Amino acid sequence: SKALANGPAARARRMPEARQRQPNEHMIFQLVVGCIMILATTVIHGFAAFTGVRMLRSHYSKRRGPPSTLHDTYTVALLVLWLFLAKVVEIWLWAGLFIGLGALETLEEALYFSTVTFSTLGYGDIVLNTRWRLLASFEAANGLFLFGWSTALIFAVVQRLDVIGDYKNRPKQD
Repeated sequence: SKALANGPAARARRMPEARQRQPNEHMIFQLVVGCIMILATTVIHGFAAFTGVRMLRSHYSKRRGPPSTLHDTYTVALLVLWLFLAKVVEIWLWAGLFIGLGALETLEEALYFSTVTFSTLGYGDIVLNTRWRLLASFEAANGLFLFGWSTALIFAVVQRLDVIGDYKNRPKQD
């Protein structure tokens, strides 16, 4: 009976009403901030993806000569690097948020945590306290979607280059 008198429900009954609402308000705050971060990182990623595609179109529209596996590989590698740089910016944005909120103390710790979380690697050697852990799940979901988007884009480019190469290598028909 002593445990019941000191349990969470008993403490909630003794708390003023305004204080009882705090956890829900904080959860809503995390949901709003998480959605804003997902929107911001998606805009960054969209800019990088569409800029990369436009650069590829421009480059290949001016390219003359036979297809080259080495050239295509180099081009895809540059696209991968370009999309990786977008990921770096997105991870820095999340890290900055965690420092700004006081959820993590140092830049190195925030960057490491955000990289591990965004990539969904999830080592678990650094974790956020319960006050901010919902944001960590938003970052992981965000990273999952954006890595998927990058993977799909790279796959589409490689497939397109392969189709273009096959088309250019076919003998002309009379």
